[in-house]
Amino acid sequence: MSCKCDRLQLIIFVISIKSRFMRKPELVNYKEKSIFYMDFSGLRNTEEITSLLNLSKAYIRSQPEKSLLVLTNIEGMHFNNEVKTMFSDFVSGNKPYVKASAVYGISGLQRIIYNGVMRITGRDIRSFDTLSLGKEWLVSFQLSAVVS
Repeated sequence: MSCKCDRLQLIIFVISIKSRFMRKPELVNYKEKSIFYMDFSGLRNTEEITSLLNLSKAYIRSQPEKSLLVLTNIEGMHFNNEVKTMFSDFVSGNKPYVKASAVYGISGLQRIIYNGVMRITGRDIRSFDTLSLGKEWLVSFQLSAVVS
């Protein structure tokens, strides 16, 4: 009996640890502008990717149209057909709420998937090599939109 109890305690412990470290999207301020940031870097588990997508979708789709600046890190993230489909649906559904969007951390085969998602969704999500370049572009987009 104690063996089952120990195993149950271990499962509860692992779940509590996972939930504590589960990634959540966040609003970051950069040069007095608010940017919605999603960090998928290094995620290998479809469950974690799905969780972050769902949290992000709930926030994004509750915002006014064309109001958000969005930055996404996908460096080292696992991609397969299921993840590609989830991202295509996510990106397509967010279009009305996003003013400008940038992604960084794309490498190798991710570039092919990224290009496919852009074609499928009709979105113009700019790709950058670093977090700071993505932030700079989003802020400059925000400024140019005000001047125009």
